[in-house]
Amino acid sequence: MSFENRGSGVVLLTMQDRAHKNTFSPALIGGLQSAYRRIEEEDRHKAVVLTGYGPYFSCGGTREGLLALNDTNGHFTDADVYTLASNCRIPVIAAMQGHAIGGGLIMGLFCDIVILGRESLYAANFMKYGFTPGMGATYIMPEKLGMSLGHEMLLSAANYSGATLEARGVPFSVLSRNQVLAHALGIAAELADKPRLSLMTLKRHLNRKLQAALPSIIEQELAMHALTMHQPEVRHRISTLFDS
Repeated sequence: MSFENRGSGVVLLTMQDRAHKNTFSPALIGGLQSAYRRIEEEDRHKAVVLTGYGPYFSCGGTREGLLALNDTNGHFTDADVYTLASNCRIPVIAAMQGHAIGGGLIMGLFCDIVILGRESLYAANFMKYGFTPGMGATYIMPEKLGMSLGHEMLLSAANYSGATLEARGVPFSVLSRNQVLAHALGIAAELADKPRLSLMTLKRHLNRKLQAALPSIIEQELAMHALTMHQPEVRHRISTLFDS
């Protein structure tokens, strides 16, 4: 995990767990949590850009992590990376230049501004493995993408290219992969020109609906997991489909 001060109050967080393709390995989770704690502790920051490396933004849960959930060893709330961006006091921009799969996509959608790569793939692939979505996906997908497309992506678990999502009318900038980061940093610089207190105040106001709705949504998703996560078919799907 790279933490870089870009000057004028802009922080660039780069996820680069290359060995695990930016899945939610312990190293990546710990790096994200540490980075956001550091941002909260330093008053000079005004805007954050979160990005990945090469063709990967974040690929969500690891095989081991999903199998542990299937074995009833914990819940998706145990390592809460999905609300780090929305709980951050300053705006966070998701420069999703690369593939964003499952929890990786959801983590990006919880950011305040989202930018996609035209060549990259985006999927809410929970149902691919046979269990219902978690991490607030059932709220944030329809909220950010629109009800029809959000529900379609959650139910189908299919891969959608950035170009396809652009054609479907997603309300995000969709650029060539190599243009995403520069565009995000440009937006961050515009934000950082504003007073920090005003940015924090407006973000808190804009997120009030999300903050009010999320606890109930998470409770409902955990209840659905209790019904769907522990099926033998789910374990078989995780074991055989994870790298497909």
